[in-house]
Amino acid sequence: MGMTFAEKILSKYAKEKETTPGQIVTVHPNHVLTHDNTAAIIQKISKELDSHGVFSSDLPVIVLDHVIPAASEKTALNHKLVREFVKKHHIKHFYDVGQGVCHQIVIEKGLALPGQLVLGSDSHTCSYGAIGAFSSGIDRTEAAALLLTGETWLKVPQSIQMIFEGQLQKMVSAKDVILHIIRDISASGATYCSVEFHGQVSEFSVDDRFTITNMGVEMGAKNAVFFVDDITKKYLGSIGVSENRYDSIQADTDAIYQDSLTYDISDIVPLVACPHTVDNVKPADELNDIQIDQCLIGTCTNGRGSDLEVAANILKGKRVHPDVRLIILPASKSIFQHALEKGYIKIFVDAGAMILPPGCGPCLGAHQGVLSPGERCLSTANRNFKGRMGSKEAEIYLASPATVASSAIKGTITDPREVI
Repeated sequence: MGMTFAEKILSKYAKEKETTPGQIVTVHPNHVLTHDNTAAIIQKISKELDSHGVFSSDLPVIVLDHVIPAASEKTALNHKLVREFVKKHHIKHFYDVGQGVCHQIVIEKGLALPGQLVLGSDSHTCSYGAIGAFSSGIDRTEAAALLLTGETWLKVPQSIQMIFEGQLQKMVSAKDVILHIIRDISASGATYCSVEFHGQVSEFSVDDRFTITNMGVEMGAKNAVFFVDDITKKYLGSIGVSENRYDSIQADTDAIYQDSLTYDISDIVPLVACPHTVDNVKPADELNDIQIDQCLIGTCTNGRGSDLEVAANILKGKRVHPDVRLIILPASKSIFQHALEKGYIKIFVDAGAMILPPGCGPCLGAHQGVLSPGERCLSTANRNFKGRMGSKEAEIYLASPATVASSAIKGTITDPREVI
């Protein structure tokens, strides 16, 4: 009997001939990601660390990204604790403030590769399925145990096959595709499932795939994955990863799925997730009477070079509406540098935008761009529940970079096809 991607990769890491959904397996992941929450994690196990140290200095990947630069004495102290831990235990993969959002860094630095198992104490660790890895979020206690022992347990998930057909319309993007899917199956429609994307995947760059897999958890998925193809190989080659460094894993053609869903992406239009759930999705052209106070382009969902390029092309020679604050948040330092070289940053500044250092900040209401009661933000981020960006009385709408940039000009939610 054929196996799905999840069944195959967990068989590999559990050293089993095969696995089946529901089975509990013990695994040793390639890496465990932590970020600013590293301080809380290591304080849980301070005595054990003093006695035994970490399992391996190569296992952790630590990125300071959530509140950078430090916004309070408490945050600064946490950052200091992390830096001291890194030095004491000779952690090999540490990225201090300003390097970028953890998930972007993991991909950029080749710390998640096809066929690998990577876990992280952040729910959007599922992003690394963009390049064919099995990646998933775990809680802080599990991360703490992994630092000490190098192993944890996972339940083998059921799998859902999603098949893409057709071609995207102009100004429709991967963000619109994943919002369309989440609207269709709901925010809990793939709970603890492994979601595989099949079919016309050549429509999607690695940047696009990152956006889609990043939001896998927003439909409840344990992981989401695109299989390795020429697009993946070209991207990995561009960051210095040769094919002999990884073993790609693909599902068998006779694998058994919990469900198989087909989406004609030709029919998808620019979409917006409305407050206060990510599956409350409506066409952008039905929301053009909704005024907005703030726009955010960036985050681990849509802060990559291609996202900034789309926004810059729309904003070039134009001005942000006087009632709107536009925030640009590159996902990493290298993306920031690329945007500078391409002239995107100048376009944004000339249009009236504010540029933030690479990090998370306003996405989770932690820093720079917090909303006040009654305000509305249109964001390229991945979550819009009450209080996500500050006040519980604020409203968050989620959309693509094209929709956000177009709306920043008009001052109301705008279908990007009306601006070009």
